[in-house]
Amino acid sequence: MRYLVWLLRLIIFIIVLLFALKNTAPVDVGFFSDQVLHQVPLIVVMLVAFVLGVAFGLLVAFSAVLRRRREINRLRRELSRAQDALAHPQAAGSGPLIPETVAPLAPL
Repeated sequence: MRYLVWLLRLIIFIIVLLFALKNTAPVDVGFFSDQVLHQVPLIVVMLVAFVLGVAFGLLVAFSAVLRRRREINRLRRELSRAQDALAHPQAAGSGPLIPETVAPLAPL
C-alpha cells in the first residue's frame, strides 16, 4: 500500500511538472488600480494563486480546529466530573438515595 501511495504521488508530481513546463508563456497581470505587471510567467501567477488559496483555506480551517479543541476539552472535563461522581457517590450527593425519592411508588 505504501508503494502505491508513493507511485501515485510520483505520477501527480510528474503531471504537475509537465503542466508547469507547458505554461511558461509571459502574461500581463493587471490589478485594480491600473497597475500592471508585465511579462510575468504564467506558472508564477498560478503558483501565487495556489499558495494564496491554500493559505486562505488553512485560515478558515484553523478556526474550526480551535472550536473542536475547545469542545473536546469541555467534554473531557465533563467526563472526568462524571467519573469522579461515580467513583465517589457520597461526595457528589447529600446522602444515600432512598428508592422512593427517586421514583415514588404508585398506589395499586
